[in-house]
Amino acid sequence: MGKQPTKRRLADTEAKAVGRRMRTSSRKLNLVAATIRGLAVVEAINRLAFSRRRIARDVSKVVESAVANAENNHDLDVDRLFIAEASVGRAMVLKRWRARARGRMGRILKPFSHLTVVVREREEPL
Repeated sequence: MGKQPTKRRLADTEAKAVGRRMRTSSRKLNLVAATIRGLAVVEAINRLAFSRRRIARDVSKVVESAVANAENNHDLDVDRLFIAEASVGRAMVLKRWRARARGRMGRILKPFSHLTVVVREREEPL
């Protein structure tokens, strides 16, 4: 008997990669993700390479992982890939505190985020 195999959630021309527990807030990560949405993969990697934000290096790794998944697992043409989706979600939050004056404490929140990148193959070459 056994279970039926699950159907693939993405189309045949799509591949995805997920970066989990990235050490930044989701608002800051979404600013970087917004700069690459809809771009060709080569252009997106170039923009991330010259971005001044610290998290851009980690976003670039997730994009390169999605490209590798598309090439190796789904036999897609790398030159025709573009970033179809780049979604950001909240993860855990480390809660810390720092001693303040008069016996009080200051709250320090250290948020983490998830990033999902979906690359899709264009029908016409770029």
